[in-house]
Amino acid sequence: MNRATDTADVWFTPGGRRGTFPRGTTVLDAARSLGVDLDSVCGARGICGRCQVEVGTRPGVGADPARLSAPTTTETGYAGRRPLVDGRRLGCAARIEDDVVIDVPESSQVHRQVVSKDAGGLDLPVDPVIALRYVEVAAPGMQEATGDLQRLTAALADEWQLADVRVDHSVLRDLQPALAQGERCVTVAVRSGRDLVAVWPGLRDRLFGVAFDVGSTTLAGHLCDLFSGEVLASSGRMNPQIGFGEDLMSRVSYVMMNPGGERTLTAVVRRALAEMVRDLCREVGVEPAEVLEISLVGNPIMHHLVFGLDPRPLGSAPFALATTDSVTVLASELELGVHPGARVYAPPCIAGHVGADAAAMVLAEAPHHGTAMTLLVDVGTNAEIVLGNRDRLLAASSPTGPAFEGAQISSGQRAAPGAVERVRIDRVTLEPRIRVIGSDAWSDEPHFARTTRRTGVTGICGSGIIEAVAELFLAGVISVDGTVREGSSSRVVADGRTFSYRLWDDPVIEVTQNDVRAIQLAKAALQAGCRLLMDHMGIEEPDEIRLTGAFGSHIDPVYATVLGLVPDCDLDRVHSVANSAGRGSLMALLSQQSRRDVEQVTATIEKIETAVEPDFQAHFVAAMGFPHSTRPYPHLAERVTLPAPPAPDPGRRRGNRRSRSTAAP
Repeated sequence: MNRATDTADVWFTPGGRRGTFPRGTTVLDAARSLGVDLDSVCGARGICGRCQVEVGTRPGVGADPARLSAPTTTETGYAGRRPLVDGRRLGCAARIEDDVVIDVPESSQVHRQVVSKDAGGLDLPVDPVIALRYVEVAAPGMQEATGDLQRLTAALADEWQLADVRVDHSVLRDLQPALAQGERCVTVAVRSGRDLVAVWPGLRDRLFGVAFDVGSTTLAGHLCDLFSGEVLASSGRMNPQIGFGEDLMSRVSYVMMNPGGERTLTAVVRRALAEMVRDLCREVGVEPAEVLEISLVGNPIMHHLVFGLDPRPLGSAPFALATTDSVTVLASELELGVHPGARVYAPPCIAGHVGADAAAMVLAEAPHHGTAMTLLVDVGTNAEIVLGNRDRLLAASSPTGPAFEGAQISSGQRAAPGAVERVRIDRVTLEPRIRVIGSDAWSDEPHFARTTRRTGVTGICGSGIIEAVAELFLAGVISVDGTVREGSSSRVVADGRTFSYRLWDDPVIEVTQNDVRAIQLAKAALQAGCRLLMDHMGIEEPDEIRLTGAFGSHIDPVYATVLGLVPDCDLDRVHSVANSAGRGSLMALLSQQSRRDVEQVTATIEKIETAVEPDFQAHFVAAMGFPHSTRPYPHLAERVTLPAPPAPDPGRRRGNRRSRSTAAP
């Protein structure tokens, strides 16, 4: 301490900022003057507990608690929801008495990174769009005509330096009851630094948000603490719109053929989202009215239907979007049953069939931050594909249909307990082994019957049909061109003019020729989209492939490559990753910077429209074979033994030559 001037040097960690302050300055005031990220809701009144700090050390400055003032009654009597951990002080009460190092714990920072296991272990940036501000509002007097709203805004300007705020009508409606109940003390929610969107009596220091991923087949939602970033509950269900069409174009057709059909589709999905909010809140014991922010991602048609926009222009070229900007609307307009001041935010859609879910995928996986040529594939009813690195990003969509998610498969079902999710075929006996959701036992293990007694074996889900077809190909039961071979096994049974493989006997679950064709059509469409992007990028293979999506994240990368869902690549660099679009939605929910990032990168992505690309059909036909009809898969061949390609038929070639010779003049 410089005793001549009665000042002290203060170092803040982990940010490294340093300043010199008069002795007696509070730690919070010093932090604010240096722009240090130290949280506070109560306005230095010692009641919220968010500004907790610790005394640190550096060369020449020891970790001596006496470098700060002794605890006062503000700290000794503190009884807030965040208890003072041993050794920590309240930054608003502790005063600087000597040169000191102040360590700001991560839990006391407004902007921080949290690792959420529920979000696939992703580092989630927490930089909420909403801030809570506690204020004491002056009481009215007989000699003044100022309203309570004006007194509130004056207090916010004086205590929090908030000026020119905009006020939601719900705040005006709730303000006077809150002032009465809180004895003139209230907490307001400030969105984006200037919008007052909610008010409560007394101190409130916790709010919630929901991140949605609205897929064609499935809906997923995560309830989060907006300030800690913790994922408190997660939920998923089928998209009820599937009753009006399994794929996107069939839903657009429904709208075209049924006047008012778009309102019907909008109503059913909004109702499902509102029910999910209620279920998520009920699970953790909070009220839906405590939800003040929602993020939502989805493909363009889902995006338009949720927001009540006409999807019909997306049904035909040039596939015009209503908007390519991000969207923010009141949640009440979508009837989601949350706080009346809550907003719903959706990142930008990239193009006509590449939506906010693809933008969220890019945000989560961040290919634009690296040099590796990365292929991102969100596998679903409508697959989104992004290829590139920090120099250039390309995007496309591919209409794979619902086969990958168990639809259009003879014994297909959604991923639920009892569904076959893993398959192995013995290469010699051609006998199957299966594993079902809800049990960790294989069917040839003694405890399989016991662990599946409650669920039984009910059908086969997407990952199960992928593995079944791939295993049957590797075992030689299915040929390169996708034909189920007659007589290859006693389990191959006649099915009309074709054959099926009996995977399970009770109940009967078979892989039919039509099932194989459905998988071929879906995977060929997906790979054709990948090939188009590679053509435009001028590469033969990507450096890295990431499979994602509610279904894609459950695919074994080896089997995905065996089928030829994706191009050949070093298998050590082919990964299934947790639902990237959902994680991107979480990032957009919790972080203003993430919203800025996704809006910036989306504007740079080049869209390749598969529907009008002349080479798409050629790539599609060539990709029908396993793993591909014309391209070798040397990386895959290093890992698995691929069946030998069929030998050329010399008689057929001679016949062709004779035919040409006969036809010659």
